[in-house]
Amino acid sequence: MAETRSTTAALSLPIISRIRWPERAAATLGAMAIYIIAVLIANETTTRFIALPWYGLVSVGTLAFGITFTQRDRVHRAGRPWVYAMLVTTAICATLQSWLTGVSWRIIAASCLAILLAEAADTEVFHHLRERQWIVRVIGSNAVSIPLDTAIFTIIAFAGVFTWGMIGSILWGDIVAKMAIGTLAALVRVSELRYFSRNG
Repeated sequence: MAETRSTTAALSLPIISRIRWPERAAATLGAMAIYIIAVLIANETTTRFIALPWYGLVSVGTLAFGITFTQRDRVHRAGRPWVYAMLVTTAICATLQSWLTGVSWRIIAASCLAILLAEAADTEVFHHLRERQWIVRVIGSNAVSIPLDTAIFTIIAFAGVFTWGMIGSILWGDIVAKMAIGTLAALVRVSELRYFSRNG
């Protein structure tokens, strides 16, 4: 009987550890809420574009989506289960957005698939680099997830709507913009952490 209880405990502890409440619950839930809202705003504005000086088009939605980078990385600190919970919740909210606001189903489908696949890839790469410095983890995971996210979303949302030449311009512009925003956000976050560590 004792052996059975110990076996049950051994099996249950990993499950409990995966779903435990984060230490900074308010900060984690706040970051999740900002992430979800930013994605919904990006869905609403994704068909408006800004031309880059030389080549490339940047979706206005990309600028809103840039807010998600720092928020996602904050949720990472609570553990992978919280990141995946945020991604699933975002997909559900995006589906409701399509029904309630009339956003094109292609935009929503592209957004949901890109989030689930690209952000999952980002999460796994970020976790794989857990022994590296934080900024290395962020830039390394972004280098995988940003091109994947952009390719999935742009092709599903705009194939057959825009010419392939325009789609190529959007791909280039959005990847450049997202990498720049993601790197800048990471550098700002590093500066914040250094400041607070020096000033208590």
